[in-house]
Amino acid sequence: METQQLDRIGTDPEAFEAFYRENVEGVQRFVARRVDDRERVADLTAEVFLAAITAAHTYDRRLGPPQAWLYGIARVTLASERRSRGRERAGIERVRGSALIGEDDIAAMDARIDAEARSRELYAAMGQLAEGERTVLELVVLDGLSVSEAAAVAGVRPVTARVRLHRARRKLRAALEGPPRPRPTVNQSHRIEEEGS
Repeated sequence: METQQLDRIGTDPEAFEAFYRENVEGVQRFVARRVDDRERVADLTAEVFLAAITAAHTYDRRLGPPQAWLYGIARVTLASERRSRGRERAGIERVRGSALIGEDDIAAMDARIDAEARSRELYAAMGQLAEGERTVLELVVLDGLSVSEAAAVAGVRPVTARVRLHRARRKLRAALEGPPRPRPTVNQSHRIEEEGS
């Protein structure tokens, strides 16, 4: 979609439909990497697009492509959902996303959730990272944004994003490789040689 048309998604159903079709799979993958429940993935995806409609007039193409802007909205939506999850919102009925989608869409969403299962395993290790480091790592490595685009989404300078990315990769590599194996002491090395003789 042309960036000039993005501000029309709140008023032009055809512009919104084109924007939605172009980006729905990417947003679902973004959410499915972080959430493993089909109904929550559907609900959160719908919330991201509703927020995009409301915020379309704020898009600034100098900060990156529409996808980076949309992932920024998804990131904020997920953070907000995490904070409010478990608390009921009195007087507000939520429309369940799964009620609005067909059987084929449900099967496709289940496939996306399954495909992202390994990513969720990686997220367990990423839980040890500082929030800023994890955010930049996710945006660059998992969501395919450039470091500059990730910096814009995270609201930091590109140099800060590069430093955070470097630290995150180093810490994650250390966490996934596990603790270093102890080297044998002199006495252990001697014993091993004697046993081998």
